[in-house]
Amino acid sequence: MPYGPILIVDDEPTNLAILRRTLKDEHRLMLARNGAEALELAGKHHPCLILLDIQMPEMDGYAVCRALKANPATEAIPVIFVTTLSELEKEEAGFDAGCVDYLIKPVYPRIVRARVRTHLSLVQAKRLERTYGEAIAMLGKAGHYNDSDTGLHIWRIAAYARQLAEAVGWPKENCVLLEQAAPMHDTGKIGIPDSVLRKPGQLDADEWAIMRSHCRIGYEILSSSDAPVFVLAAEVALRHHEKWDGSGYPDGLRGEAIPESARIVALVDVFDALTMKRPYKDAWSVERAMETLREGAGRHFDPTLVEAFESCLPRILEIKAGWDSREAQQGA
Repeated sequence: MPYGPILIVDDEPTNLAILRRTLKDEHRLMLARNGAEALELAGKHHPCLILLDIQMPEMDGYAVCRALKANPATEAIPVIFVTTLSELEKEEAGFDAGCVDYLIKPVYPRIVRARVRTHLSLVQAKRLERTYGEAIAMLGKAGHYNDSDTGLHIWRIAAYARQLAEAVGWPKENCVLLEQAAPMHDTGKIGIPDSVLRKPGQLDADEWAIMRSHCRIGYEILSSSDAPVFVLAAEVALRHHEKWDGSGYPDGLRGEAIPESARIVALVDVFDALTMKRPYKDAWSVERAMETLREGAGRHFDPTLVEAFESCLPRILEIKAGWDSREAQQGA
């Protein structure tokens, strides 16, 4: 079964039996007769959903729900209160306690099954979102696994990219998508040999050609999914080394022919690389880094994006300070 178990909590055996008959053919179930038993089962078995009676002796449903939400191990489990119409008058108290929905007694099987399906679909959506986040993190780290930078570079540029996208008027949902996609821009470095990635001196022509291939390698890896975040990440991976004047790679695109997503990531990537300490250099000052961005406007960078980045620089520096503090704590 794709979900389970579901925990049903009620001190009345008849109510437990009705809900059990309603759901047993589609779901794995656990039954509890009181609040203490419910908390024990929830902590031990981590049900995906709890159907919880309100009126129970010793510990009512509100107290059980508050206890669940106070425990980090169970706080994410959705709770549906099963109640009478008279108790529904206290609906606000239930939501304050942490429930997500109500079922009214006497329960109707079709309504119970429909509500359960709805909330399990939300659970699945959250799991999928978490899985995407984990995959994004893994691909982002993989792209920098053999690089000496690494630190929190990919997470800083993700935050910078979102801020810059907001500054130039991207819709909020697209800004979030770019923040998720940006850490994967160097995924293609997975396919670059250590001898090239870690070479201490200048790359020769053949080695440089190998290094430049990371854009297409990243695109090929990421474009295997049609999920929007990976479609955008593939676009960024392929184009983040193109330059405004056409002197970039892999295809020498010029100006607005370069996707704006890649233009944004290219700019914030350079800013972060300049202002972070590396084994071969000290961190540049923000003023020196900004001067480099201004000099690159119209050549390396989209001039409009350079202006927008400068306009939101105070917020960028707040983000930078937060991540720098976190990095310092990790290194302590």
